[in-house]
Amino acid sequence: MFEPVIAPSGTLLGLLQRGRGDGTLHALTAPRAEALAALNHCVLRDPRHDWQVENRSLYYARLYLDLNGELDEIEAHLFDVEDAFDAEESRTGLALAVLGHLASYGRRDALQLLRRYAASGANWAWALDELALRDDDAGLRALAAPVLARFPADPEGEAELAAVVRDAFEPRPWRLWAEDSRESIATRVRAAQEAGCFDRWQRQMRPTGPRPGWSVQAVFEWAQQGMERGAALHVPAARCLTAVAGPEDRPEIVAAAKDGTDGARCTALRYLADSNDPDALDLIEAAVVTGSSAVVEAALDAFERMRSIAAVDRARSWARRPDLLGAAAGRMLACRGGAEDKELVLAALREAVRGDGPDAPTLWTLVDGTGRLGIACAAPVLRHIYRETASSHLRGRTARALAATDPSFPSGFAVECLWDCEETTREIAARHAETGDTRVVERLRRLAADPAEEAEVQTAVRSRIGPDTASG
Repeated sequence: MFEPVIAPSGTLLGLLQRGRGDGTLHALTAPRAEALAALNHCVLRDPRHDWQVENRSLYYARLYLDLNGELDEIEAHLFDVEDAFDAEESRTGLALAVLGHLASYGRRDALQLLRRYAASGANWAWALDELALRDDDAGLRALAAPVLARFPADPEGEAELAAVVRDAFEPRPWRLWAEDSRESIATRVRAAQEAGCFDRWQRQMRPTGPRPGWSVQAVFEWAQQGMERGAALHVPAARCLTAVAGPEDRPEIVAAAKDGTDGARCTALRYLADSNDPDALDLIEAAVVTGSSAVVEAALDAFERMRSIAAVDRARSWARRPDLLGAAAGRMLACRGGAEDKELVLAALREAVRGDGPDAPTLWTLVDGTGRLGIACAAPVLRHIYRETASSHLRGRTARALAATDPSFPSGFAVECLWDCEETTREIAARHAETGDTRVVERLRRLAADPAEEAEVQTAVRSRIGPDTASG
């Protein structure tokens, strides 16, 4: 999937791409045609950097409802000729998820589109999962024939069908079809279910990886073999060392951490850090200076997992280093430092934004730490991250940090957060937004009554306005 192009945060399109609450609020006051054009752009060109974890579908579906938006462009996108050549879930997944939410709100046109696409589209399995949650039994039964027709009635086709049934996210359609009155359909599905169960059992019984009784060297070799195949096995290999290594093996493990193969070095560093070995910190520092990129990454990860007083003290001495170890030390202090570390964490936060921008991966930990330590003077930097980041997850974490550091949050960003795309961000807003704003009370009532809203958000809403007000 290509990296999405995100419009500036001050534009309607940029706000909607980010999933910000202000995107909805601006769209509802903008010319309808302009708002729908921006909304369709987002749904048809998924703006998420990580489409598998960031939420947008409910956010966009609610805006379609508020704008009474037509689905013509979604239909054209789903049934475009490109669908025959690009079966990647990322091309149509967001559109299908939006249709699923619209169907749950009673939009029959969305339900019909999902049925059509499940019968003939490349990403039919996603559409079927959406329907499994929302369609009636009759609608699902009508899809049995076109779905099964995708799998030839030969050994290869039956094996593929069994794998699809085994891995189905929503099993309801397959259970219905297994009891279908049409014997040809029911027989194939039941056979696929049985084959899938047998295959799962076989995979669970198949031995993989080292077992207690292996030598330390055998574990290192296994980790190196994985690295040569492009698989990072040093974490399970380090757990294996815990089972097979004794005190007499420590010199061999320390030697591997100093100059072993990359697989052995990554494994040894992780093992020594997890066991709080007295030489672990020095070995990690040396690995960051002399190791390959894989070794450096493993060393930093091992360091950041450490919880000892010695590790935190070393982080204080490393925090001002202008390298990857200095950045890791800043994150360590954000997670485990005390009040005396506020300046170091704030400096790390500012340096990360200045050097890598508002989407730097290191910001997730630093933002959390800023909130945990209550660094009030970090509020301007946090507000910048909130406005500019393209990650709705990072924005939500920033909102939580602002709630702990910025006195203006309840009357400022907390209000727009009630319309945010992430339910955790809406929950924060429901707990903090000032109810003196009439928009806030109206929005809280709507969230409390919306069956699609997450239970945690509705609990937070009712804690603010009470059940009587919520239903009023």
